[in-house]
Amino acid sequence: MSTEPADGGTVRLGHRTVSMADPGVDSKLPMLSRPAEAPEIIGSTVPQDIVDGSRFGNPAHLYPYQAQDGYDRVRTERSLRTVVLENDRLRAVFLPELGGRLWELFDKAAGKPLLYTPPSIQFANLALRSAWFAGGIEWNIGTRGHAASTCSPLHTAIVRTPDGQDVLRMWEFDRLRQTVFQIDAWLPVDSAVLFVAVRIRNPNPEPVPMYWWTNAAVPEAAGSRVIAPGTSAFATEYGTGISRVQPSDVFGVDCTWPARNPRAVDFFFDLAPGRRHWIVNADDDGDGLAMISTSRLRGRKLFVWGQGPGGQRWQDWLSPDGGRYAEIQTGLAQTQFEHLAMPAGAEWSWLEAYGNAAVDAGAAHGTDFGAAIGHCERRIDALLDPAALEAAHHRMLGWADLAPERMVLSGSGWGALESARRLRHSLPWLEVTGTPFGPETIDAGQRPWLNLLTGHGFDGADTFVSGADWETLLARAEQSAPTLLHRAVLAHSTGEAREARRFYAASIQQEDNAQARRGLALLELADRHCTEGLDHYAKACALLPAAPALLAEAVAAFLGADAAAAALALISAAGPELRRLGRIRYLEALALSRSGDREAAAGILAAGVEVPDLREGENFLAELWQQVFPGQDLPAQYQFSMSAGVDPDGADPDGADPAGADPAGVEAQA
Repeated sequence: MSTEPADGGTVRLGHRTVSMADPGVDSKLPMLSRPAEAPEIIGSTVPQDIVDGSRFGNPAHLYPYQAQDGYDRVRTERSLRTVVLENDRLRAVFLPELGGRLWELFDKAAGKPLLYTPPSIQFANLALRSAWFAGGIEWNIGTRGHAASTCSPLHTAIVRTPDGQDVLRMWEFDRLRQTVFQIDAWLPVDSAVLFVAVRIRNPNPEPVPMYWWTNAAVPEAAGSRVIAPGTSAFATEYGTGISRVQPSDVFGVDCTWPARNPRAVDFFFDLAPGRRHWIVNADDDGDGLAMISTSRLRGRKLFVWGQGPGGQRWQDWLSPDGGRYAEIQTGLAQTQFEHLAMPAGAEWSWLEAYGNAAVDAGAAHGTDFGAAIGHCERRIDALLDPAALEAAHHRMLGWADLAPERMVLSGSGWGALESARRLRHSLPWLEVTGTPFGPETIDAGQRPWLNLLTGHGFDGADTFVSGADWETLLARAEQSAPTLLHRAVLAHSTGEAREARRFYAASIQQEDNAQARRGLALLELADRHCTEGLDHYAKACALLPAAPALLAEAVAAFLGADAAAAALALISAAGPELRRLGRIRYLEALALSRSGDREAAAGILAAGVEVPDLREGENFLAELWQQVFPGQDLPAQYQFSMSAGVDPDGADPDGADPAGADPAGVEAQA
């Protein structure tokens, strides 16, 4: 399909061959453990509204989602669907199969990419469900972190507006907050900016905590500077809290130049009242991405990996074929540690615009940061007048519910299941003409639940659901081992530990199964019943011997209980395929070291261990190396520390990394 509407640029559907890692299969385990937590808010310079927002809405877990942790680090050529919006000035390439990522934005006049688009896609453990990749612009909803949908297909279609504009529409049902989000992108024929409108709808009869950040990867070059209309910012580093700083002078370093930052750090700009909301990345020539939005998107952020060995190692890890990037972001709240209360039945929308800032490099790169802000603001006004931005947003609201003209790709079937659930139980739902969740999208993940909903029985499912009405339906079904297991998981997810234990035990009594054993292990360890919890883990691994995530979680629990010998026994009982996996090899080395066989542990590390799902902030490989090779230099392959250089708060930059406090790198607590 290629169209050239009267008032819009060309829209093309196609494919692009990309060197890409194998995403693998999703975990079978429900995500019942705590997600990564925000650092503690510290310092009297942090406003109370940020402190309050950081304490509101933090989820206890990411249930009913399951982790996307089956990827590896072997890249092969793969074909990905693309939707290309293009006019005489810009070319925008979207990847609807991977979270709708805006993968490329190219300025034809300048002959430059405005986004960082690496030559390959390598998944790594940086998202809420693990899998994430660097590059382009992504859309993050739900809670702090890269969204649950960031590596999944979105429902995708082309919408034709009454004035002849073709619009790329992508949408999905967010299962964590039970809301629907919609992304509309269009490129008018003579426009210097790409328009992207976002709409979030809360169909629930109660408020929900809401989070949104649009994350753009931009090339990190020595001559690039990031500018936003705020001379102060709230900064946070790994292992520290939040404090107010002047990003243009942090202990003598102008950190608005990404390449000058010594370590990984976030800067959340405190936007000056009355100013437009924008952020700019300006290179040696003054070219670079400008992100402009209507006022609902208050937050503006700069993230850098830093120039220390750990930050550079992370860059290599995420872009194995070379390349360096920083991130500029826009969000609903002042910082990413906050959630906002979205009222019952509310609809929020805003408009973003992306184009070349095309600033004067001399003015934007001057030593007077306030003057640089003023110059960039004038260039932003020239690029897109405020009235034109508001008018475009108003037009978008008029077509937001138009039915798609042509479907391009189906996302998940969870929206269709949710629609069926709400309609059957007379619960509030949405007008979904513009964002249809058709019954044809139901697949093997949702079909068992649809059968239960429609009175066709329940034979168990490898997926999970949330909500009291599902418990009611399960209670009415035949009380088989699978039914009792899912009743247990539902109770577990809502903190009803006594009920969860009862149903897990009943499920096991009917048919011993690894999921119920694992659930009991989590509950027992949470109550510090170590012996019972470890026993359940051992039995779970015996029942499900080919599950890497379960084995890693169980071994971590044994090591956390100082049971290194038993951890080694678990690993020895696993098949050779599992024992070759990077995380399991690391855990074996750690268990050997703790059991006194440092020579064997050293042999594993010296041979090389690569952990594909290494978590951002984890430094356990370096810590183990230093234990088994005291005094020897750390190999570059194990250098993932997020700290480097002088710590503004006076902390020891070479001290223990708090994110590595769990030596196994796996949290095994409910």
